[in-house]
Amino acid sequence: MNIQTLSQKFGVNVETAESGFPVFSARIKGKRVLVLTDKKTHPISQKIVPLIQKFGEAVEFSYPEEEPVADEKTVEAALTAAKTCDYLLAVGAGTLNDICKRAGYLLHKPSGVFATAPSMDGFTSGVTPLIEGGFKITRQAQVAEDVLIDYAVLSSAPRMMIGAGVGDILAKYCCLTDWRISSYLTGEEYNEAAANLMYEAVEACAASVPALTRGEEGGVQKLMEALLISGYAMVVAGNSRPASGAEHHMSHFLEMDFLRRGEKIPLHGVKVGLGTLVSLYLYHTLRTRPAFEGCEKVYAEAEKLPTVAWAEGVLSSLGCPTKFSELHIPRETVRRMFFEAYKIRDRFTVLTLYCEKGFMADTAEELLARFY
Repeated sequence: MNIQTLSQKFGVNVETAESGFPVFSARIKGKRVLVLTDKKTHPISQKIVPLIQKFGEAVEFSYPEEEPVADEKTVEAALTAAKTCDYLLAVGAGTLNDICKRAGYLLHKPSGVFATAPSMDGFTSGVTPLIEGGFKITRQAQVAEDVLIDYAVLSSAPRMMIGAGVGDILAKYCCLTDWRISSYLTGEEYNEAAANLMYEAVEACAASVPALTRGEEGGVQKLMEALLISGYAMVVAGNSRPASGAEHHMSHFLEMDFLRRGEKIPLHGVKVGLGTLVSLYLYHTLRTRPAFEGCEKVYAEAEKLPTVAWAEGVLSSLGCPTKFSELHIPRETVRRMFFEAYKIRDRFTVLTLYCEKGFMADTAEELLARFY
């Protein structure tokens, strides 16, 4: 099943520039469309604004920053700008997409995205992560009506943004395993349909890594498809379980620390990629820790995961860091993350297992030596 057919099942119109965006064009005919950009993506918006002007009216609103944060202030600005509009279109990736989906949800107006980078998996999800009061909070949002793709634009995105998208997809190996072991150890419900949908997309993306490292459009296409399918898997599951586990909790912990220090926040997928390396290490060394009830089932799941070395090679080949020190995070912050990040969500993961069983006390130094 191709991505357009699959997307139709979930009520999302995925169109490429090659098609001329006919469904989107018909949807906005005679409508006022808010075109939401930031300083970095505003020039790219000129690839879609002429089409909007042909069928409706484009109302442009651009954040002055190159990298705005998705928080109460930026969402409020989008709400104000969209009051007289009929449709909201983000021209961007993570942050702008999150702001647009949330604003559309609050205004009860349709929204979509013209993707500028294959850097994260939130394009088609029905939730959005926001910073509220200095904390990372997941809020309800609407699933995009339209995802507009120009593979030439995506392929020309900065290499690290493509690497960030790969980091977000490699994370699914770990978060799916987190979900599975939770079903064994806590009785949490596990949705096979959602997990299988996500796993197949991850495998297809992993197979395309050589093409990605060569900068080929075909590799970017497989990556983008996996990122879109991640959103659909979340819709099937009814939550973010198929796409977010311990590696995301570590990323959220670090993001809040960057905010507290008033520093620029690294890309979501870059932080998630580092968290994925940690999760893989925790799984692959679990047999060296004391046994616990149900451990054999957990060991069996861990054996199915890719190696840390393989994941490191993939990330580094795409320009992503493989050590926390490369992001200039204080060593003590990383140490605290190992002990505290699992508290961010009420969700059982390998990090929860290590902390609740007391394994982290003897493992933290190993992790610092390996990944700092």
